[in-house]
Amino acid sequence: MNRDWIATARTLSEALPYLQRYSGAVVVVKFGGNAMGDDDAMAEFARDIVLMKQVGMNPVVCHGGGPMINDLLDRLGIESRFVRGKRVTTKETVEVVEMVLSGLVNKRIVQAINDAGGRAVGISGKDDDMMVCEVDDPELGFVGRPVEMNVQIIRDLYGAGMIPVIAPVATGMEDNETFNVNGDTAAGAIAGALQADRLLLLTDVSGVKDASGEVVTALHPDQVRAMIADGQIAGGMIPKTETALKALEDGVRAVVILDGRVPNACLLELFTEHGAGSLIRTTEPRVKPRGLRQGDTGL
Repeated sequence: MNRDWIATARTLSEALPYLQRYSGAVVVVKFGGNAMGDDDAMAEFARDIVLMKQVGMNPVVCHGGGPMINDLLDRLGIESRFVRGKRVTTKETVEVVEMVLSGLVNKRIVQAINDAGGRAVGISGKDDDMMVCEVDDPELGFVGRPVEMNVQIIRDLYGAGMIPVIAPVATGMEDNETFNVNGDTAAGAIAGALQADRLLLLTDVSGVKDASGEVVTALHPDQVRAMIADGQIAGGMIPKTETALKALEDGVRAVVILDGRVPNACLLELFTEHGAGSLIRTTEPRVKPRGLRQGDTGL
């Protein structure tokens, strides 16, 4: 008997408590970073999402697309201005942002999921007024902060067996307003509005690290705030952890910051004892199936 087959069967058997735990769960996945530009990584991500749907979960994908936006702006000769390291989104720029996010990037992910045997539907925050924004910072132009969420369209899609893929482009309070929304911010707002069981923030680092550089696998929000205050959490990890804290306040059961470059990162996190990043949660778990990793003893 081939040992690889035996190992595969054992892995499937060991996944049973996790499959049971996440049956019917709503899991919002923020997809971005280097994996978006790699065809093999995109196909692998798509298979993971299809598998999640196949075993009874309700995955919802929200994506970014910063590098693709930069590329098209450069090709069009549109110069970008930056304030405090953040791009100013002008009326001209936001048109390009919408073209890239709602068009090129969104449909590429949709196609990859469909190629893997799923049924994906691509939408943006504009569809059915799902995400309504106000200006987040006047100096940054048309960068939006979600103030109203109407997520019934997402429930309708996953309830009909579809996998929603959402571009972080939103409408405003005024007619014909378009806002660019940070991908993590959009994913957090969607997860909060859905009262999701999990929000997975795929990034290009292995998780939240302590002062010694070790990944902290389980965190309480108070620990996160303390690590921000004393500088252990710094730079680009600050907005990610702040998104996590806001999502928890809005009713998400747990948020995981994990390395999207790791093969099958979502499956590692959801269906193995090891997990694959830093899990942040406020509430105590509801159930305690056997064999779960320390700090994550239930949904």
